[in-house]
Amino acid sequence: MIKVQTGQIVEFYSNSCCVASRGKEFKCKIKGRINLVVGDLVEIEITDGFEGLVTKLLDRVTTLYKSKEKVKKPIAANISHIGILVTKNPKTNLEFIDKWITISANASIEPFIIFNKIDLLQIDEFKEIQKVYEDIEIKTFQISAKYFTNIDELKKYLLKKTTIFVGNSGSGKSTLTSAITGKKILSKALSNNQGVHTTSVSTLYNIDEMQIIDSPGVRDIDIDHLKPKEIISGFPEIMNHSLKCVFPNCSHQLDEGCTVIAALKNGDIKESRYNNFIFLSNQEKSR
Repeated sequence: MIKVQTGQIVEFYSNSCCVASRGKEFKCKIKGRINLVVGDLVEIEITDGFEGLVTKLLDRVTTLYKSKEKVKKPIAANISHIGILVTKNPKTNLEFIDKWITISANASIEPFIIFNKIDLLQIDEFKEIQKVYEDIEIKTFQISAKYFTNIDELKKYLLKKTTIFVGNSGSGKSTLTSAITGKKILSKALSNNQGVHTTSVSTLYNIDEMQIIDSPGVRDIDIDHLKPKEIISGFPEIMNHSLKCVFPNCSHQLDEGCTVIAALKNGDIKESRYNNFIFLSNQEKSR
């Protein structure tokens, strides 16, 4: 008799995966053309010892997508939080932050911001940027992943959550994942030098009542599948003021009676946030 049980994909390869179920891990083939990603909850048939066959994909609570030419492709599932890494060197531009907040809003995932490498900076060097996002009720942390500064505070926040970290190359994503999980995670550049493509595999780590997903596909992704009304959901302060505009199809640029422009002028909307909203909205229109 074939034994069927549920589990979660903790590693995903091109045509197979590793599924954690009942305290064990099973190397599984995939039945048919089920489109699976790391984090998915699935049903598996145990075929031999620690081997199995994925037969069914269970409902996803959340899905993180990447897109190309407006075609969406899932890259991770059942994530509750996205940690956006920000550094001064290499510099993270504010467009990157606002784009990931927009992605999070449309995926029903909670974003938070991690200011990393504070060991290289003067005290409060991130303070001005931090205030911009705390004013719109986004949680922020200042850490040094390399020296474990404030890592315990961050780990407390991550308890009972499933988190994926995103950041530009050199932001310390692999170092942070290693600091939290205790696993040695090589960056892609280092892996390539050694001939070991460690980060080509998406992995979910179950550590101390938290889950951390490490995926090579989320360094930076496009949002060309999002419509204007979906982009504005990543800018709640702008969306709230836009509801009071005189015209329902207001562009929020030069339109007479635009309450967004009025709020921008009196400081209720930060200039960087407004500029990124217009930039991302115009990018979508140009496609």
